[in-house]
Amino acid sequence: MEYTIPEHEYLRQQKKFPSVWCAGCGIGTVLGAIIRAVRALNLSKDKVAMISGIGCTGRMPVYVDFNTMHTTHGRALAFATGLKLARPDMEVIVVMGDGDAVAIGGNHFIHAARRNIELTAIVVNNRIYGMTGGQLSPTTPIGDRATTAPYGQIEQTFDIAKIAEAAGAAFVARSTTYHAIELDRLIASGIQKKGFSVIDVLTQCPVGYGQLNQAGDAVEMLKWFRDNTTSARGKAPSGKIVRGVLVDRDLPGYVESYRKVITASKRGART
Repeated sequence: MEYTIPEHEYLRQQKKFPSVWCAGCGIGTVLGAIIRAVRALNLSKDKVAMISGIGCTGRMPVYVDFNTMHTTHGRALAFATGLKLARPDMEVIVVMGDGDAVAIGGNHFIHAARRNIELTAIVVNNRIYGMTGGQLSPTTPIGDRATTAPYGQIEQTFDIAKIAEAAGAAFVARSTTYHAIELDRLIASGIQKKGFSVIDVLTQCPVGYGQLNQAGDAVEMLKWFRDNTTSARGKAPSGKIVRGVLVDRDLPGYVESYRKVITASKRGART
């Protein structure tokens, strides 16, 4: 593919690099994948919006030269919904952590999927609250430790992809920060899909999750993703996490349906 926009033009050059994130954090890899996906689709940066909530992912919009909003904890999808309804011509990408998306933001998450609103939700799933002190999140595996679970987490764990599928999302995929090229493609596919797209990205947090659970440094955590995941194209071996496109279905998009209601109401008012 011939690219018409250089990658660096999607970044705010006045921002200081390296980034604010901890050494070894996977968020930079996810941000790079988003930029490469947007570039591969040859999207104008003026037609892309990135919305974030609170947490480590909340800093992502700082670095990109898109239209951006840094919103409140768990409410990124609510703000993004309003933006998409007002500007249906824009590609709206919502970046959230696992706690931001399915803990405090869980109600917004399931109803965005139920409505099938045309947004791309990228969940940076590091299985812990990284920025606020290492508390357990809904995706912290049973038995793993957090500052709020020093003897091990005992609650059932959310599967973000299954929740998205059950709630009605049109497109659901999963990848990891180890599988960066695959992640580029999945994000691009999610952006292109009409309806609510969810990409669950397993991401290393060596400072928070890693230290509490003796998971090693960033390299060791990336190797874990390599060794404990498998492609959706084949049958998953027992205990392996499945990557790839998990759901891809054609459903009516909310914005399109909403526009039809507005048109019908205007016709009714005239008669």
